[in-house]
Amino acid sequence: MGWHQELLVGFDLETTGTDPRQARIVTGAVIEVRAGEPAGHREWLADPGVEIPADAVAVHGISNERAAGEGRPADQVADAIADVLAGYWKTGVPVVAYNAAFDLSLLSAELRRYALPSLRDRLGGIDPAPVIDPYTIDRWVDRYRRGKRNLEAVCTEYGVPLDSAHDASADALAAARLAGAIADRHPKIAALGPAELHRRQIEWYAEWAADFQSFLRRKGDETAVVDGVWPLREPADETV
Repeated sequence: MGWHQELLVGFDLETTGTDPRQARIVTGAVIEVRAGEPAGHREWLADPGVEIPADAVAVHGISNERAAGEGRPADQVADAIADVLAGYWKTGVPVVAYNAAFDLSLLSAELRRYALPSLRDRLGGIDPAPVIDPYTIDRWVDRYRRGKRNLEAVCTEYGVPLDSAHDASADALAAARLAGAIADRHPKIAALGPAELHRRQIEWYAEWAADFQSFLRRKGDETAVVDGVWPLREPADETV
């Protein structure tokens, strides 16, 4: 039985923006998945403590009124999510997140913002792992495919249902199912253990970032910088 048939944990955040250093958590979800079927579910609604911009509300549908009225304090939500994820990593269960560098870096920034223990602190100084990122894996195994690479597009490519895009629970479940679908299509991915797959993704992401940075500079943006760190970029002091 390959890793994709065993327990996976889908993880997703919906947020106030697209910069993981500055955006805040609005909703979060962690879903246990076995062989593509959900087996356990946690979700959170946060009061982010800042106004949710209209364009973000249009994406995930959580209004400022609902977040303020029904959401838990943002520090409590960030702390709870981090504890849940750390618990899975401690037992070797892979956490699946689509574009993991965004979600994990944003969570890390929130923990630092509220002076909470980091993910590494919760793991005794060890980097969070294994992480499985269908975005990074798909971009490597099918690098010449044209078209979008967002979650909706890649789910369509692999025949994975996604009924409510930008709902944290739906996206977390879709990410876990997508990881399995990619492994089914590409036996070389299924054959890697989660720890080795994690290491490979670090390399694949760095290669992609270097290539994309070179592309941007050839196109005229001579100062373009594409961060090649995956899956976790530690927040800088200005995020506090």
